[in-house]
Amino acid sequence: MSIKPLVGITVALVVLIAILWISLWYGVVKTPIQTVFSAIFDYDPGNYEQVVIRKLRAPRTLIGLIVGASLACAGALSQGLTRNPLASPGLLGINAGAAFGMVAALSLANLEGAKSYVWFALTGAFGASILVHNIARIGRQGATPVKIALSGVIVTALLGSWTSALLLLNEQTLDEARFWLVGSISGRGTDALVKLSPLMACGLLAALALGRELNINALGQHTSTSLGQRIRLFRALTGLTIIVLCGCAVAIAGPISFVGLAIPHIARSIVGSDYRWILPYSLFLGPCLLIGADILGRIVIQPRELQAGIVTAVLGAPVLILLVRNTRLKNL
Repeated sequence: MSIKPLVGITVALVVLIAILWISLWYGVVKTPIQTVFSAIFDYDPGNYEQVVIRKLRAPRTLIGLIVGASLACAGALSQGLTRNPLASPGLLGINAGAAFGMVAALSLANLEGAKSYVWFALTGAFGASILVHNIARIGRQGATPVKIALSGVIVTALLGSWTSALLLLNEQTLDEARFWLVGSISGRGTDALVKLSPLMACGLLAALALGRELNINALGQHTSTSLGQRIRLFRALTGLTIIVLCGCAVAIAGPISFVGLAIPHIARSIVGSDYRWILPYSLFLGPCLLIGADILGRIVIQPRELQAGIVTAVLGAPVLILLVRNTRLKNL
């Protein structure tokens, strides 16, 4: 049974704040709860526990907050744009493009560190998305949702094979890239986040503004055209927003799966099919899932940690199976 949207948003916000607090508090180094307060409001650089919170846990929590929101909103936009309930940002080739750009930079340009390759990953994501759209435009009807999905599969397979070839040809690149390729919000630092956060903030605002247009698009191409929607402009703006959000997120944290797939469905189960509410819910629920997965990764194999990308993949596989079983063929 659905609940009032504003009440649900409030609950989601409270849950998010609680998860943020747990992320700052829990880890291999045991810290009292009051130390979290001190690290935030009365920081002492000479206190080891406070240094751990400020220098290690706070950056990964902040990255999880922004990356989780971006991936979830990008997933909602992808499903709304393609009218495909199983769509995700990876459908547009963004993950594969970012991975190829990063691996190519490491292997061909001999770059080191996140400062160097983050822009190559973002460029790869943009390039892959443009390639998907151009392939989908071939034909009379232009870039229809079905053709976008098929083009995304083609480009993802193509770039995936090229990435694998580069990794096999250069063992050093494989060693440097494997941690990034698994997807993680830990050990990233804030350099890339500081550079890309203004762009991601603009993308999130644009996503929230597209809710009404996504509702119109859900009625079908003929109906949306009769209602005055400019189809090509809508698809271009939505596609660009998806590229910005997911491209930046993947460039920072690596290709993290299932956040963009699962969160819009969770939001839809609460508020129905109105994208004016699905997108705000995704904005809050995305970080809950990603940071929650990161916290779970700190627990399961102590004293080591399991990367958030692995946890989301393990949790997301059953979700995908349920979605496939419960989704009618006509909706695909």
